[in-house]
Amino acid sequence: MNAIARSVMSSTTAQQSAEPHLITTAAPSANDSNPPTPAIDKWLARARETAAVVVPPVITLLVLIGIWQILCSDPSSSLPSPKTVVTDTWELIVHPLYDNGGIDKGLFWHLLASLQRVALGYALAAGVGIAAGVLVGHSVWAMRALDPLFQVLRTIPPLAWLPLSLAAFRNGHPSAIFVIFITAIWPIIINTAVGIRNIPQDYQNVARVLNFRGFEYFSHIMLPAAAPYIFTGMRIGIGLSWLAIVAAEMLIGGVGIGFFIWDSWNSSRISDIILALIYVGIIGFMLDRVIALAARLVTRGTASN
Repeated sequence: MNAIARSVMSSTTAQQSAEPHLITTAAPSANDSNPPTPAIDKWLARARETAAVVVPPVITLLVLIGIWQILCSDPSSSLPSPKTVVTDTWELIVHPLYDNGGIDKGLFWHLLASLQRVALGYALAAGVGIAAGVLVGHSVWAMRALDPLFQVLRTIPPLAWLPLSLAAFRNGHPSAIFVIFITAIWPIIINTAVGIRNIPQDYQNVARVLNFRGFEYFSHIMLPAAAPYIFTGMRIGIGLSWLAIVAAEMLIGGVGIGFFIWDSWNSSRISDIILALIYVGIIGFMLDRVIALAARLVTRGTASN
Protein backbone atom coordinates (compact mmCIF):
# COMPACT_ATOMS: atom_id res chain seq x y z
CA MET A 1 0.00 0.00 0.00
CA ASN A 2 2.81 2.40 0.85
CA ALA A 3 4.39 1.64 -2.51
CA ILE A 4 1.11 2.29 -4.28
CA ALA A 5 0.61 5.59 -2.40
CA ARG A 6 4.11 6.73 -3.20
CA SER A 7 3.53 5.90 -6.89
CA VAL A 8 0.29 7.87 -7.00
CA MET A 9 1.86 10.86 -5.24
CA SER A 10 4.86 10.87 -7.58
CA SER A 11 2.67 10.74 -10.68
CA THR A 12 0.50 13.59 -9.34
CA THR A 13 3.57 15.66 -8.58
CA ALA A 14 4.95 15.04 -12.08
CA GLN A 15 1.66 16.08 -13.67
CA GLN A 16 1.50 19.29 -11.61
CA SER A 17 5.07 20.16 -12.47
CA ALA A 18 4.35 19.64 -16.16
CA GLU A 19 1.25 21.87 -16.26
CA PRO A 20 3.08 25.21 -16.03
CA HIS A 21 5.36 24.08 -18.81
CA LEU A 22 2.38 23.29 -20.98
CA ILE A 23 0.82 26.66 -20.23
CA THR A 24 3.94 28.61 -21.00
CA THR A 25 4.63 26.78 -24.24
CA ALA A 26 1.05 26.87 -25.56
CA ALA A 27 0.74 28.31 -29.06
CA PRO A 28 -0.61 31.86 -29.21
CA SER A 29 -4.18 32.29 -30.37
CA ALA A 30 -5.03 33.07 -33.95
CA ASN A 31 -6.26 36.52 -32.97
CA ASP A 32 -2.81 37.38 -31.52
CA SER A 33 -0.64 36.13 -34.40
CA ASN A 34 -2.80 36.78 -37.48
CA PRO A 35 -4.17 40.28 -38.14
CA PRO A 36 -7.72 40.53 -39.45
CA THR A 37 -7.68 39.59 -43.15
CA PRO A 38 -10.85 41.29 -44.56
CA ALA A 39 -9.22 44.74 -44.56
CA ILE A 40 -6.08 43.40 -46.23
CA ASP A 41 -8.11 41.49 -48.80
CA LYS A 42 -10.14 44.60 -49.55
CA TRP A 43 -6.99 46.66 -49.96
CA LEU A 44 -5.44 44.05 -52.27
CA ALA A 45 -8.62 43.91 -54.34
CA ARG A 46 -8.55 47.68 -54.77
CA ALA A 47 -4.87 47.57 -55.66
CA ARG A 48 -5.53 44.93 -58.30
CA GLU A 49 -8.41 46.95 -59.74
CA THR A 50 -6.27 50.09 -59.85
CA ALA A 51 -3.40 48.23 -61.47
CA ALA A 52 -5.76 46.76 -64.07
CA VAL A 53 -6.83 50.28 -65.02
CA VAL A 54 -3.50 52.09 -64.79
CA VAL A 55 -0.88 49.57 -65.91
CA PRO A 56 -2.11 48.87 -69.50
CA PRO A 57 -2.17 52.53 -70.63
CA VAL A 58 1.15 53.22 -68.90
CA ILE A 59 2.77 50.30 -70.70
CA THR A 60 1.24 51.41 -74.00
CA LEU A 61 2.48 54.96 -73.46
CA LEU A 62 6.00 53.79 -72.66
CA VAL A 63 6.06 51.60 -75.75
CA LEU A 64 4.88 54.48 -77.96
CA ILE A 65 7.47 56.83 -76.46
CA GLY A 66 10.15 54.20 -77.06
CA ILE A 67 9.11 53.81 -80.70
CA TRP A 68 9.03 57.59 -81.09
CA GLN A 69 12.50 57.89 -79.61
CA ILE A 70 13.88 55.21 -81.93
CA LEU A 71 12.30 56.67 -85.06
CA CYS A 72 13.26 60.29 -84.35
CA SER A 73 16.67 59.86 -82.71
CA ASP A 74 18.45 60.28 -86.05
CA PRO A 75 19.80 63.84 -86.48
CA SER A 76 18.26 64.00 -89.97
CA SER A 77 14.76 63.34 -88.64
CA SER A 78 12.24 66.11 -89.35
CA LEU A 79 10.56 65.62 -85.97
CA PRO A 80 12.27 65.89 -82.58
CA SER A 81 12.61 62.89 -80.28
CA PRO A 82 11.00 62.85 -76.82
CA LYS A 83 14.35 63.66 -75.24
CA THR A 84 14.77 66.65 -77.55
CA VAL A 85 11.24 67.86 -76.84
CA VAL A 86 11.86 67.84 -73.09
CA THR A 87 15.19 69.62 -73.53
CA ASP A 88 13.80 72.30 -75.86
CA THR A 89 10.66 73.00 -73.84
CA TRP A 90 12.05 72.68 -70.33
CA GLU A 91 11.62 76.39 -69.61
CA LEU A 92 7.98 76.25 -70.72
CA ILE A 93 7.41 73.20 -68.53
CA VAL A 94 8.95 74.58 -65.34
CA HIS A 95 7.81 78.21 -65.82
CA PRO A 96 4.22 78.07 -67.10
CA LEU A 97 3.19 81.28 -65.27
CA TYR A 98 5.62 83.80 -66.73
CA ASP A 99 4.10 86.91 -68.29
CA ASN A 100 6.23 89.34 -70.26
CA GLY A 101 3.28 91.26 -71.64
CA GLY A 102 1.41 90.95 -74.92
CA ILE A 103 1.34 87.43 -76.26
CA ASP A 104 4.67 86.51 -74.63
CA LYS A 105 3.12 84.44 -71.85
CA GLY A 106 3.51 81.02 -70.31
CA LEU A 107 1.37 78.10 -71.38
CA PHE A 108 -0.83 78.47 -68.30
CA TRP A 109 -2.16 81.82 -69.53
CA HIS A 110 -2.75 80.56 -73.05
CA LEU A 111 -4.65 77.55 -71.74
CA LEU A 112 -6.61 79.72 -69.30
CA ALA A 113 -7.69 82.09 -72.08
CA SER A 114 -8.88 79.16 -74.19
CA LEU A 115 -10.73 77.60 -71.26
CA GLN A 116 -12.49 80.90 -70.52
CA ARG A 117 -13.76 81.10 -74.10
CA VAL A 118 -14.88 77.49 -73.98
CA ALA A 119 -16.65 78.01 -70.65
CA LEU A 120 -18.67 80.97 -71.95
CA GLY A 121 -19.57 79.43 -75.28
CA TYR A 122 -20.34 76.04 -73.79
CA ALA A 123 -22.51 77.47 -71.01
CA LEU A 124 -24.59 79.36 -73.59
CA ALA A 125 -24.85 76.25 -75.75
CA ALA A 126 -25.95 74.11 -72.81
CA GLY A 127 -28.65 76.55 -71.73
CA VAL A 128 -30.07 77.21 -75.18
CA GLY A 129 -29.55 73.62 -76.34
CA ILE A 130 -31.41 72.03 -73.43
CA ALA A 131 -34.30 74.50 -73.79
CA ALA A 132 -34.55 73.96 -77.55
CA GLY A 133 -34.25 70.19 -77.12
CA VAL A 134 -37.08 70.13 -74.59
CA LEU A 135 -39.25 72.16 -76.97
CA VAL A 136 -38.52 69.95 -79.97
CA GLY A 137 -38.90 66.75 -77.99
CA HIS A 138 -42.14 67.76 -76.28
CA SER A 139 -43.97 69.48 -79.13
CA VAL A 140 -44.71 67.65 -82.36
CA TRP A 141 -45.24 70.93 -84.19
CA ALA A 142 -41.91 72.31 -82.98
CA MET A 143 -40.15 69.15 -84.07
CA ARG A 144 -41.68 69.38 -87.56
CA ALA A 145 -40.77 73.05 -87.84
CA LEU A 146 -37.28 73.09 -86.34
CA ASP A 147 -35.79 69.64 -86.75
CA PRO A 148 -35.10 69.97 -90.52
CA LEU A 149 -33.42 73.34 -89.88
CA PHE A 150 -31.28 71.88 -87.10
CA GLN A 151 -30.25 68.94 -89.26
CA VAL A 152 -29.07 71.29 -92.01
CA LEU A 153 -27.22 73.74 -89.75
CA ARG A 154 -25.41 71.09 -87.74
CA THR A 155 -23.63 69.82 -90.87
CA ILE A 156 -21.85 73.16 -91.41
CA PRO A 157 -18.21 72.91 -90.25
CA PRO A 158 -17.50 75.04 -87.17
CA LEU A 159 -14.76 77.11 -88.78
CA ALA A 160 -17.07 78.01 -91.65
CA TRP A 161 -18.97 80.18 -89.14
CA LEU A 162 -15.84 82.13 -88.16
CA PRO A 163 -15.75 84.64 -91.06
CA LEU A 164 -19.45 85.37 -90.56
CA SER A 165 -19.01 85.86 -86.83
CA LEU A 166 -16.00 88.15 -87.40
CA ALA A 167 -18.09 90.22 -89.79
CA ALA A 168 -20.93 90.42 -87.26
CA PHE A 169 -18.97 91.06 -84.04
CA ARG A 170 -15.84 92.71 -85.51
CA ASN A 171 -13.83 91.25 -82.65
CA GLY A 172 -11.99 87.98 -82.25
CA HIS A 173 -13.06 87.20 -78.68
CA PRO A 174 -16.85 87.14 -79.16
CA SER A 175 -16.34 85.49 -82.54
CA ALA A 176 -14.51 82.58 -80.91
CA ILE A 177 -17.24 82.28 -78.27
CA PHE A 178 -19.87 82.17 -81.01
CA VAL A 179 -17.96 79.39 -82.80
CA ILE A 180 -17.92 77.40 -79.54
CA PHE A 181 -21.63 78.01 -79.08
CA ILE A 182 -22.62 76.95 -82.59
CA THR A 183 -20.36 73.89 -82.39
CA ALA A 184 -21.59 72.54 -79.05
CA ILE A 185 -25.28 73.26 -79.33
CA TRP A 186 -26.31 70.64 -81.91
CA PRO A 187 -25.48 67.42 -80.02
CA ILE A 188 -27.11 68.92 -76.91
CA ILE A 189 -30.32 69.76 -78.77
CA ILE A 190 -30.54 66.41 -80.52
CA ASN A 191 -29.81 64.27 -77.47
CA THR A 192 -32.14 66.30 -75.25
CA ALA A 193 -34.97 65.94 -77.77
CA VAL A 194 -34.40 62.19 -78.00
CA GLY A 195 -34.46 61.92 -74.20
CA ILE A 196 -37.72 63.86 -73.94
CA ARG A 197 -39.38 61.73 -76.61
CA ASN A 198 -38.25 58.54 -74.85
CA ILE A 199 -39.73 59.33 -71.43
CA PRO A 200 -41.14 55.99 -70.15
CA GLN A 201 -44.90 55.66 -70.14
CA ASP A 202 -44.81 54.77 -66.44
CA TYR A 203 -43.37 58.21 -65.67
CA GLN A 204 -46.15 59.87 -67.62
CA ASN A 205 -48.77 57.81 -65.82
CA VAL A 206 -47.35 58.89 -62.47
CA ALA A 207 -47.47 62.51 -63.61
CA ARG A 208 -51.16 62.12 -64.46
CA VAL A 209 -51.92 60.49 -61.12
CA LEU A 210 -50.11 63.23 -59.20
CA ASN A 211 -51.59 65.90 -61.48
CA PHE A 212 -48.22 67.38 -62.41
CA ARG A 213 -48.50 70.38 -64.70
CA GLY A 214 -46.08 72.91 -66.13
CA PHE A 215 -42.92 73.37 -64.10
CA GLU A 216 -43.71 70.42 -61.80
CA TYR A 217 -43.89 68.07 -64.76
CA PHE A 218 -40.73 69.59 -66.23
CA SER A 219 -38.68 69.37 -63.02
CA HIS A 220 -40.00 66.06 -61.62
CA ILE A 221 -40.57 64.02 -64.77
CA MET A 222 -38.94 65.43 -67.91
CA LEU A 223 -35.50 66.40 -66.64
CA PRO A 224 -34.84 63.30 -64.48
CA ALA A 225 -35.97 60.97 -67.28
CA ALA A 226 -33.99 62.77 -69.99
CA ALA A 227 -30.89 63.52 -67.89
CA PRO A 228 -28.77 60.60 -69.21
CA TYR A 229 -29.47 61.71 -72.79
CA ILE A 230 -28.79 65.35 -71.96
CA PHE A 231 -25.42 64.58 -70.41
CA THR A 232 -24.48 62.41 -73.37
CA GLY A 233 -25.04 65.43 -75.60
CA MET A 234 -23.12 67.63 -73.21
CA ARG A 235 -20.13 65.28 -73.23
CA ILE A 236 -20.08 65.32 -77.01
CA GLY A 237 -20.48 69.09 -76.96
CA ILE A 238 -17.56 69.75 -74.61
CA GLY A 239 -15.25 67.66 -76.77
CA LEU A 240 -16.30 69.50 -79.92
CA SER A 241 -15.94 72.83 -78.14
CA TRP A 242 -12.34 72.14 -77.18
CA LEU A 243 -11.55 71.04 -80.72
CA ALA A 244 -13.15 74.13 -82.22
CA ILE A 245 -11.48 76.70 -79.97
CA VAL A 246 -7.99 75.45 -80.79
CA ALA A 247 -8.73 75.74 -84.51
CA ALA A 248 -10.49 79.10 -84.18
CA GLU A 249 -7.66 80.67 -82.17
CA MET A 250 -5.22 79.82 -84.94
CA LEU A 251 -7.16 82.27 -87.12
CA ILE A 252 -8.23 85.01 -84.70
CA GLY A 253 -4.84 85.39 -82.98
CA GLY A 254 -4.29 86.80 -79.51
CA VAL A 255 -3.67 84.86 -76.33
CA GLY A 256 -4.82 81.23 -76.53
CA ILE A 257 -3.42 77.78 -76.98
CA GLY A 258 -4.47 77.65 -80.63
CA PHE A 259 -2.57 80.84 -81.41
CA PHE A 260 0.42 79.54 -79.42
CA ILE A 261 0.53 76.46 -81.65
CA TRP A 262 0.25 78.53 -84.82
CA ASP A 263 2.88 81.02 -83.64
CA SER A 264 5.22 78.14 -82.77
CA TRP A 265 4.78 76.77 -86.27
CA ASN A 266 5.63 80.15 -87.80
CA SER A 267 8.75 80.24 -85.62
CA SER A 268 9.68 76.60 -86.45
CA ARG A 269 9.44 75.56 -82.78
CA ILE A 270 8.22 72.02 -83.35
CA SER A 271 8.98 70.94 -79.79
CA ASP A 272 6.72 73.71 -78.46
CA ILE A 273 3.92 72.47 -80.72
CA ILE A 274 4.27 68.92 -79.39
CA LEU A 275 4.21 70.12 -75.78
CA ALA A 276 1.10 72.22 -76.45
CA LEU A 277 -0.63 69.26 -78.10
CA ILE A 278 0.09 67.14 -75.03
CA TYR A 279 -1.50 69.78 -72.81
CA VAL A 280 -4.48 70.10 -75.16
CA GLY A 281 -5.09 66.36 -75.01
CA ILE A 282 -4.79 66.20 -71.22
CA ILE A 283 -7.19 69.10 -70.68
CA GLY A 284 -9.66 67.69 -73.20
CA PHE A 285 -9.65 64.42 -71.28
CA MET A 286 -10.14 66.25 -67.98
CA LEU A 287 -13.09 68.23 -69.36
CA ASP A 288 -14.77 65.03 -70.48
CA ARG A 289 -14.19 63.45 -67.06
CA VAL A 290 -15.71 66.48 -65.32
CA ILE A 291 -18.92 66.23 -67.36
CA ALA A 292 -18.99 62.45 -66.82
CA LEU A 293 -18.64 62.95 -63.06
CA ALA A 294 -21.44 65.51 -63.04
CA ALA A 295 -23.58 63.06 -65.01
CA ARG A 296 -23.01 60.28 -62.46
CA LEU A 297 -23.85 62.58 -59.58
CA VAL A 298 -27.01 64.00 -61.14
CA THR A 299 -28.34 60.76 -62.62
CA ARG A 300 -27.13 58.60 -59.71
CA GLY A 301 -25.07 56.37 -61.95
CA THR A 302 -27.59 55.83 -64.75
CA ALA A 303 -25.57 57.88 -67.25
CA SER A 304 -22.91 55.92 -69.12
CA ASN A 305 -19.22 56.53 -68.46
